[in-house]
Amino acid sequence: MADKHDPRRRAFVIGHPIGHSRSPLIHRHWLEQAGLEGRYDPVDVAPENLPSFISALRDGSAGLTGGNVTIPHKEAVLDLVDDVDAIARQIGAANTLWLENGRVMATNTDSYGFTANLDEMAPGWDAGKTAVVFGAGGASRAIIHALLSRGFEQVHIVNRTEARARALAETFGPRAVAHGDDRLQDLLSGADLFVNTTSLGMGGTDVPVIDFTVMAENALVTDIVYIPLETPILAMAKRQDVKTVDGLGMLLHQAVPGFARWFGVTPQVTPDLRRLIIADMESH
Repeated sequence: MADKHDPRRRAFVIGHPIGHSRSPLIHRHWLEQAGLEGRYDPVDVAPENLPSFISALRDGSAGLTGGNVTIPHKEAVLDLVDDVDAIARQIGAANTLWLENGRVMATNTDSYGFTANLDEMAPGWDAGKTAVVFGAGGASRAIIHALLSRGFEQVHIVNRTEARARALAETFGPRAVAHGDDRLQDLLSGADLFVNTTSLGMGGTDVPVIDFTVMAENALVTDIVYIPLETPILAMAKRQDVKTVDGLGMLLHQAVPGFARWFGVTPQVTPDLRRLIIADMESH
């Protein structure tokens, strides 16, 4: 097993495929900034090989101290690790693993990343009471968890398939309410926060015209998609003079807790790091 105090500690991100991940860029930047000799490497793990990868992590034969989990393993890994914390259990997915006394531990830092991004870019965003979450896919679970944890009294989940939104709302209790997408405009009236968790507008798909001006004073519109940095929904809100926050900060902030666990140093999300990732996005 990798020694907790070994300066050459090795961490990973697993997925299938894994070439798209920007996690290595983020963590290698932090390793360099901290002057650590550790490593952070992408590992392509096919679904059928996930159990053996987790076993090798557990028994130390992989020589790894922990790492990140991305698509398609975020749900499957829950049944393979030794301990899943309450956050990952409620979200129904894990994105961060680490070793503790020979056991593989799992959490989900997406909820933390979402709130930390808004804390940085729009302080006071959580003073509101009503949020509208557009989309009911896997990504929306961490957002709903974050909003309820921050004290929002009502989280409206709006989805093209209302039944899917209803199934999601039921896992979060009475403060989460499901609706079909025909209710979107009505629900925005007086709302404090709008979060897009869908891929709407990506790849040239149509985006419905949304009137964000009916939202509460000082309302905020944010998108968890960060490619492009200004999504069609954010561009629409900006044209209406409604405050927006892009989704890149969520990616950067969700990486902080894992790095701190694996390498023993709490890194900072800085303008330099943001510029580094944006430059990489623009080069592809």
